[in-house]
Amino acid sequence: MNDYAKQMQEAAATFGEQLKAAMPKVTFNKNGYEIRAQVLEMAQGQVWQDFHARLGAFEASVAKDGKEVVTKVEMPKVPGADEVLAAAEKFYNFVNGKTDTK
Repeated sequence: MNDYAKQMQEAAATFGEQLKAAMPKVTFNKNGYEIRAQVLEMAQGQVWQDFHARLGAFEASVAKDGKEVVTKVEMPKVPGADEVLAAAEKFYNFVNGKTDTK
């Protein structure tokens, strides 16, 4: 019985170490680079979400082309780095409490 208890203690210790290694590292203070990277990631997601919404509207208008008169159907422009950076600047200004004068 003594060997069994020792094996269980070793297994529990090993499991505890594995659990600590698997847990994410929590940091509460982000540096400027991390904050800007997160804002840029949010802006990129927002720009692409807007693009996909416009693309869905384009596909719906093309599908309706056979049953109704469509004067002009335009494919939405794929967003580039300039659009993402402009959106990131808007997000960053909002976080800093600045009003956008553009």
